[in-house]
Amino acid sequence: MKNTWKKTIAGLAFLTLALSAFTGCSDQNGSGSAVIKNTANTYNEAEDAGEAATASKAAKTSNKSLSAAVIDTSNIFSDRDLTQSPDTAAAVKLTAEDGKTIDITEEGIYILSGSASNCTIKVDAGKEAKVQLVLDGAEIENDDFPAIYVVSADKVFVTTTAKESSLAVNKEFRADSETNTDAVIYSKSDLVLNGTGTLTVYSAYANGISCKDDLKITGGTYKVTSAKDAFEANDSLSVYNGDFTIKTNKDGFHCENSDDDTLGQIYIAEGSFVIDSASDGIQGTTYVQIDGGTFDITSSEGIEATYVQINGGNITIDASDDGINASRKSTACDIIIEFNGGDTKITMGQGDTDGVDSNGKIIVNGGTIDVTAQLSSFDYETSAEFNGGTIIVNGEEVDEIPQSMMGDPGGMGGFKGGRDGNSGFNGTPGGDFTPPEGFTGGDFTPPEGFKDGDFTPPEGFDAESGATEKFRERKDFGEKPDENSTPGENGENQSGGRKGGFMGGQDGGFPGGFGEKNKSETGGYIERT
Repeated sequence: MKNTWKKTIAGLAFLTLALSAFTGCSDQNGSGSAVIKNTANTYNEAEDAGEAATASKAAKTSNKSLSAAVIDTSNIFSDRDLTQSPDTAAAVKLTAEDGKTIDITEEGIYILSGSASNCTIKVDAGKEAKVQLVLDGAEIENDDFPAIYVVSADKVFVTTTAKESSLAVNKEFRADSETNTDAVIYSKSDLVLNGTGTLTVYSAYANGISCKDDLKITGGTYKVTSAKDAFEANDSLSVYNGDFTIKTNKDGFHCENSDDDTLGQIYIAEGSFVIDSASDGIQGTTYVQIDGGTFDITSSEGIEATYVQINGGNITIDASDDGINASRKSTACDIIIEFNGGDTKITMGQGDTDGVDSNGKIIVNGGTIDVTAQLSSFDYETSAEFNGGTIIVNGEEVDEIPQSMMGDPGGMGGFKGGRDGNSGFNGTPGGDFTPPEGFTGGDFTPPEGFKDGDFTPPEGFDAESGATEKFRERKDFGEKPDENSTPGENGENQSGGRKGGFMGGQDGGFPGGFGEKNKSETGGYIERT
């Protein structure tokens, strides 16, 4: 334990050092220009003297301040980040126009309204400039280029008002020289999303919102439908609050720096999250730390990172692969899933799935973890610590963290029934299943405390499809593969590999599973919701 924490603290210190080191109209074809400038309006704030000067408010209003937290949250949010309604008395007013690019080159506050097609707000200001774009009922629908494109600035704020705004890109994105502009809001600089209103984002073929630096979200309501990641950042992604409804063919929240695996942390303090994703609900490279919020995640994997820490919140995950997964994505930290608080409920689909899956350690210090899993509730490679809190597996409270129990190929049904409800462990496994060499009908010992017939499947579970009702409603779930099919490619549903479940359940219970993984192909095209 001590050695593990030393490694973790050293990794966190290295990560902190790495993070500190990074810290007008023309037509769409480029003919003609009228640059918008704002020399009269600047934002007088302590942030200009350094974000450390504003840390006090962020610390006081932060959801939690945990001595054991893996992410130092004290300096994440500045006063201006947390201000949802800026002073717009001296702001410049802009109107969206068809086929135009509105260039912003000076620091200041700009209010955008109006409806237009193929219109881009392009921010190309100085490296020290802070630009705030207030969306006041703006509606922009483009063919193949971002609605908001940040080329250069110190930080850009996109702020909503009470008037709902919407931004959409309906076709595949075209590049800007060597820049692959792959999001409706695309920023090369730090980006802050806040405000009091609603922003609807639709990206038919790519990402919803992408930031190639640090992305912060401190308020507002966001409805994002995207073929790829809904919210994407390179170095860090931090959520103070907000209301999120996400439908994506890839990840809901994704943070990854392909050039530096010590970056890519996600911190969530509060908020309401409804995430329907074909891949991961939340994926970070280094740390994912959740201190609060309400989460309803339907995905292949719910939460994934090298180190996942749950300190609070109400988290509901309906997953077809792993509910919460920790695997080696970063060299900056150990592989750990840690629960210190909150209520986490995980319901797993059928197949080779794990409710809580760590390629390293699992630590439970507090909170409630309620896992419904036919096959494996917990899986870890090195060790597991149960120091406090409550763990419930398939409706029964347990006093230790169970290790993975994998079904043999083809499934064995329950202790009475065999495969698909035929004879079981008190006789010969049913159907055409061939047992492992040396297996006899009565030599299996069930888990401690297990009573024949006491397994209750998840609410809405259908034995034929091997999924809860929530999963059967998903378009990408597909039909049950043929038993004799070979493993597919590109993450398609597969019937090879491990089948069978957690000994089936009562009187035979569930049929064999879908195979190694049920991750659907991600990306492609997504319809507007």
